[in-house]
Amino acid sequence: METILKSREWIKWLSKVDEDWAEETRGGGCKHCASKLHCGNFPRKVRDVPDWDERISFDCSRCRRRTTPVSVRFLGRRVYAGIIVILLAAMMHGLNKSRVEALRQELGIAVRTLKRWREWWLGEFVKSSFWKGVRGLFTPVLKEAEMPLSLVNGFDAKSREGLVKLLRFISPITIGGLPGGQDM
Repeated sequence: METILKSREWIKWLSKVDEDWAEETRGGGCKHCASKLHCGNFPRKVRDVPDWDERISFDCSRCRRRTTPVSVRFLGRRVYAGIIVILLAAMMHGLNKSRVEALRQELGIAVRTLKRWREWWLGEFVKSSFWKGVRGLFTPVLKEAEMPLSLVNGFDAKSREGLVKLLRFISPITIGGLPGGQDM
């Protein structure tokens, strides 16, 4: 994980994925009135990733409603990159306490924050309409009591390709207003 966070190539690539999705969203117009969308980006303070200081978003030229595209960089309103929230919460299931503590100290994340992330995955995430709608896609069935480790293993997210697939898969939960409590 430390390699991913320090890799300029990786950070640029994830930014490019978000930019491409944003252009698709913008091209589709406002989902409420079909009018043109204008840039309405807003600042974000993502810890440990200095280049991610802005979330791509749009405002409708007519009804003024905000449209924020899905993202592989952000996980809702969390101040850490989505990749950190996923991997550190997954590591809490299988790593020994000293390894988790070393990673926690390196990234400066409080133990209660890690516990809160884990509780979110085990509670709100598995109860969400998003998860209820997609959980049947996995064979064998993923263990909800081991989220997000089950997702990491299900996508073989220890590899770069698997991690990208996982980030794309959960991207619908990165925007607010979805049914099932995905707002974080």
